[in-house]
Amino acid sequence: MEGVLWYLLASSRGGPTRVRILRALDERPRNANQLATELELDYTTVRHHLDVLLENNVVRRTDDEYAAVYLFTEQVESNWGTVEEILAVVDSEDP
Repeated sequence: MEGVLWYLLASSRGGPTRVRILRALDERPRNANQLATELELDYTTVRHHLDVLLENNVVRRTDDEYAAVYLFTEQVESNWGTVEEILAVVDSEDP
């Protein structure tokens, strides 16, 4: 999981957007529309990144298909120290 997190958040082109999504979800669980509004991103962009995070077992969604709320998986919660380390590195790279 550590390698997946580093790749998804710090090494890939969509990393900065996924970091923003994770930070928003860390504040409180949200659905895709709420994330798009909060982050001022296109809804389809947010859905794409959520799909990537779902496929890589970073987030999970509630049962409700429409307006599903996204939460962290247990695997990510148990590796939260790695997430914080990645966020610190990403923050230090911002001008």
